[in-house]
Amino acid sequence: MIVVLDTNVSLSAALRDRLPERVVLFVATHSDLQWLVTTEILGEYVEVLHRPKFKFSAENRSRWLEVIRLRTVLANSPPAETSWLRAPKDEPFLAAATAHHADYLVTGDRDLLDVRASLSI
Repeated sequence: MIVVLDTNVSLSAALRDRLPERVVLFVATHSDLQWLVTTEILGEYVEVLHRPKFKFSAENRSRWLEVIRLRTVLANSPPAETSWLRAPKDEPFLAAATAHHADYLVTGDRDLLDVRASLSI
């Protein structure tokens, strides 16, 4: 199964050791799941982990960068055809999930959740 994880899930996993961390580690450690990323998604993960406002220790940042490096599968970036989204930053996630026929797009993002509701998926 193919899984796309929104940045808010991976960020929450790095910030707290609750459900988001369990979700990310579940996806990362189960061989029947492929954690799909594109260049844009990977870049956003890395950029967010380096934001000073989150005050990640070098050790914590390195840990999560290593998990991402070892456990993600890099796929081609599809063209973003979702310009109707309220938040353009969501486009790479929805485009990747759609183009690569992801089984799951895991997010806590209200905009993406609203898209799901409006599409009845």
